[in-house]
Amino acid sequence: MLQVTDLHVYYGNVHALKGISLSVGDGEVVMVIGANGAGKTTLLRAIAGVVAPQKGSIVFDGEPIGRLPAHVVVRKGISCSPEGRQVFPSMSVMENLQMGAFSRSHQLRSGKLADAQLQRVFHLFPVLRERVHQMAGTLSGGEQQMLAVGRALMAKPKLLLMDEPSMGLAPRVARSIFAAIGEIRQLGTSVLLIEQNAKLALSVADRGYALEVGRVRVEGTRQELADNDVIRRAYLGED
Repeated sequence: MLQVTDLHVYYGNVHALKGISLSVGDGEVVMVIGANGAGKTTLLRAIAGVVAPQKGSIVFDGEPIGRLPAHVVVRKGISCSPEGRQVFPSMSVMENLQMGAFSRSHQLRSGKLADAQLQRVFHLFPVLRERVHQMAGTLSGGEQQMLAVGRALMAKPKLLLMDEPSMGLAPRVARSIFAAIGEIRQLGTSVLLIEQNAKLALSVADRGYALEVGRVRVEGTRQELADNDVIRRAYLGED
């Protein structure tokens, strides 16, 4: 579904991504882990069309998308739950979800609001149905994270990009978010998961990559990563 090959991204003179290659297959959850500054968010931003790569290719469903702007990438079938949630605080839960469906504007104009997808979001996160008229800025951190994921799902993506979904959440809440990732996959959406918490990421991923200063240092299946000495020492806190 997604193939990234020899991707290079610069911020001025800073070489943020140094030849990264990775793939996401249909129906897969693929994790990307790494320390702060490893290039995880830059990778996601490049795939989403927010930053342009200087070299390399990004191919989605057989089509090059590496030079497309973000709003076109969404229409191709990729949506993003960003780092820090970035909900619209002065808008209601429902209005935030409507914004997620904006790329399907013909349905909004006809008054349908992608009803089937909305019901899927409410099934995944029942608390959003209960808070549907509440201002997003008054939600708890966990509820805002659920809203950020739900908003991304309203575009009915083939591939969902998730950037640090456990950040700032209590362990119990983070586990509930990760439990939803398995259900999202079952609903037919592949997931590229950017995450610092390797234990949580390994609990849901099929395969993964560990980045270090803009390069892929380790890659493999979930079990291969869990058994890798570098991963165990650097990310799992094991000797």
